[in-house]
Amino acid sequence: MSYAPEGQQYPPPYRPEDQNPQQPHGAPYGQPHGQEPEPAPRRRSGARRWVIAGVCVLALAGIAAGVMNHYEIPPFTDKGAAVSFGGPPAGDGGKNAAPQAATSKMLMPTGPQAEFKNSMTLPDGTHVAVTTLDGKKSGFKGKVWVWAPKEYNDPEFAKSGFPVMIALPGGAGYPNNYWMGTDLGLQTSIAKWYAEGKSKPFILAMPVLNPGPDDKGVYWDGSDIPDQPKMGTWLTEDVPDLMKANFRTVKSRDGWAFMGSSTGGFAGLKAVLKHPDKFKAVIASGPDIVPDSSLWKGHDKEKAENNPEVLAKQLIDRKGPDVYLAFQVGDSENNKKTLPDVQKFIATFGNKGPVHTDLRIIKGGRHNAKTYVPNMGEGPIQYISKVMEGPVE
Repeated sequence: MSYAPEGQQYPPPYRPEDQNPQQPHGAPYGQPHGQEPEPAPRRRSGARRWVIAGVCVLALAGIAAGVMNHYEIPPFTDKGAAVSFGGPPAGDGGKNAAPQAATSKMLMPTGPQAEFKNSMTLPDGTHVAVTTLDGKKSGFKGKVWVWAPKEYNDPEFAKSGFPVMIALPGGAGYPNNYWMGTDLGLQTSIAKWYAEGKSKPFILAMPVLNPGPDDKGVYWDGSDIPDQPKMGTWLTEDVPDLMKANFRTVKSRDGWAFMGSSTGGFAGLKAVLKHPDKFKAVIASGPDIVPDSSLWKGHDKEKAENNPEVLAKQLIDRKGPDVYLAFQVGDSENNKKTLPDVQKFIATFGNKGPVHTDLRIIKGGRHNAKTYVPNMGEGPIQYISKVMEGPVE
């Protein structure tokens, strides 16, 4: 319903009796004969009244549209609208995709195309969109948000595959992944860093981290804990498969990375060390170094198989492949062990054989995602971008 903002009134209706009546003959009432009559008060022209009324109506319409956009009332918002990132036609399964040269480094979308709905539109016209992924390999079903930089739809890159970064949140990471919001500025920062020559133009995949709320400190360590939902497989198999199905990506591991904070930093670090054949790099902000979920109780063997310290040693012993681990930690983290634990890990395994590490200590930094994003641009994003590929043909 239209309404006027507080303090603003509609123009009053025109009433003839408000004007000075004139006699049909002789001087106006109260005007002596023989004197020049004073000019009658100027009447507003009908056209002017209509202009004023029109301006008020337009202003009110704009206000109403803004309100309906704020409360996401169609058609004044595009939230929930279908979004296509140029993947194969729905149900096509990639069957009609143009054949690729065997030497191509780019992987065309394999299909089937997911149903993405717009979550928000950024000022540059790009979209954060969401889909519900039924993980075929993990058996877990959950939400994944995605974003592609504007270059992805630039004709210059129409035949190019783009690198993918899987961004993981801290905390519960359920039912939302906080990187999907624009308040932290991850998407706009990547666009800015790419323009500055600091970063690759990453496509972002932002899945839920856990299968349920963080109830009484229960979380899944981004792992396949026995008798629990297979969140490790979800993150390292199903989510990448979704991205390959819907986007032009990089065939090799040189186009695949993780990024995460806190528990998400641990999950990303562990994923790269556990699957170096699939992922090349990670930015781990304020991460745990070892698995510590209470759900590991009674499963020591499986817990060790998901321990970054164990995995790093095994990778060094195997002599590769090379991985690149960019850490950033605040010097005022809530957990006072975070920085010493990261420093110990780097001293023990860092820059030994295939395990390459870098550490940025954030002066005054706390355990806060809002501090991690801007500091990513001061070193970590360059560190991993130098060793990754994309866009590639």
